[in-house]
Amino acid sequence: MRIAVLGAGAWGTALAVHASRLHGGSHAVTLWARDPAQRAQMQADRVNARYLPGTALPPPLQLADGPLAPLCASQDLLVVATPMAALRAMLAELVPLDRPLAWLCKGFEAGGAGLLGHEVLHDVAGGAGAAFGVLSGPSFAQEVAAGQPTALVAASADAALREQLVQAFHGATLRVYSSDDVVGVEVGGAVKNVLAIATGLCDGLALGLNARAALVTRGLAEMSRLGVALGAHAETFMGLSGLGDLVLTATGDLSRNRKVGLLLAQGLRLDAAMASLGHVAEGVYSARTVLQRAAALGVRMPITESVVALLDGRMRPHEAVAALMGREPAADGI
Repeated sequence: MRIAVLGAGAWGTALAVHASRLHGGSHAVTLWARDPAQRAQMQADRVNARYLPGTALPPPLQLADGPLAPLCASQDLLVVATPMAALRAMLAELVPLDRPLAWLCKGFEAGGAGLLGHEVLHDVAGGAGAAFGVLSGPSFAQEVAAGQPTALVAASADAALREQLVQAFHGATLRVYSSDDVVGVEVGGAVKNVLAIATGLCDGLALGLNARAALVTRGLAEMSRLGVALGAHAETFMGLSGLGDLVLTATGDLSRNRKVGLLLAQGLRLDAAMASLGHVAEGVYSARTVLQRAAALGVRMPITESVVALLDGRMRPHEAVAALMGREPAADGI
């Protein structure tokens, strides 16, 4: 299979490395970098020193930069591995090529209507174009690149594309499950980043494991409420892209969004916390949009509301915790 992974950040690089190793190198995988200088350095060193240091690029993995159309028109599968902020521009270039495509980014588009990935595609393509989907789930790039066991979910309304994604990436160290619930998988991948900021704050304030468990559990309820209101299946949130991704991102030491919460708990300003990461933390960009979409649908998301107040500087860390603990009693469930 000819696969182009578009975006040479940590996750795009890790997935391209994984795919190029599969089935004795039978996939023809190309990793496209937006920055020609980065591509040239990766070609010379055979490593992505900026985003995935320590992982050698397999000899079969091809590198590319420059215009997308000449590369992508002949591919069997396109995988967009850019941050959410770049998805619209990428889709505008790719949709006319009419190739099967999926994206890895997790979040709501900042500004405007705050759209999910599939909504951005519909806005760009107006219902035209090839099959599309999303590949998501609990995964740190470093572990996938290192060949450590991982499970993802390929979501698409198109059964043939779901199978194509399985064939492209399923292997001995990475299991790919399939789902037709694109909305649920996207909501899970977006909201868990916001909730991970709250859990990082909890851990940074040393509030204890009881508090962390409460945040994860009630966060899952918030995620599920919003997803169902947007048309997702409730059971999706008990799977890899819901509970699985939430647990990983909220508790894993490699989580950038959790790190933001930890740094805010230490008293750092948001801009300083973001600068120290060196990577994108999607929860920071998605939090306000998640809350806006929830408010428009009449969905209660108190944890998300507190995270937004914290990010906006309207609350300090201890005040955000006090606001959550001071809420009126309520029934458990979603």
